[in-house]
Amino acid sequence: MERRYSGGRMIVYFLRHAEAEPDHGADFDRRLTTKGLEQAAKAGKFLLRSGITPDLIITSPVVRARQTAEIVANALGADLVEDAGLACGMVPESCCRLIESHSAHDAILLVGHEPDFSEAIARLLGLADAEAINIRKSSITAVDISEGGVASGQLQFLVPARLM
Repeated sequence: MERRYSGGRMIVYFLRHAEAEPDHGADFDRRLTTKGLEQAAKAGKFLLRSGITPDLIITSPVVRARQTAEIVANALGADLVEDAGLACGMVPESCCRLIESHSAHDAILLVGHEPDFSEAIARLLGLADAEAINIRKSSITAVDISEGGVASGQLQFLVPARLM
């Protein structure tokens, strides 16, 4: 994914899933808590109020991420697809390939997990250390990768749920 985005502006939004039930064995099936459902709705309303309308929402198939994505997609009236590559354990290179495969879009929203998103965002920004980024539950991060692709993206914003 070293190519430049010649089609104009491309913004990648990252939404970490909202608060989920405690892990009692079946991590994949953990559902959102009442607070998590409220956080996801808040994120959808924030995006709508802010005029942020991604062309496509791509979610991890993990239940808590999918639930978060469905709530946001409904709020925005956006198309939603699942991609197994966004499941827990995604590596930055996989995220970069996923973004590249959707480079015809002006804006996409990825819904997934930590520490995967911190590592992917660090890679897109050209940071050597993902520790500099803290992606909290239900926070939204925007990275503009229009001009240079991987390692030269520009952070547009990172908004935690409490500020939405």
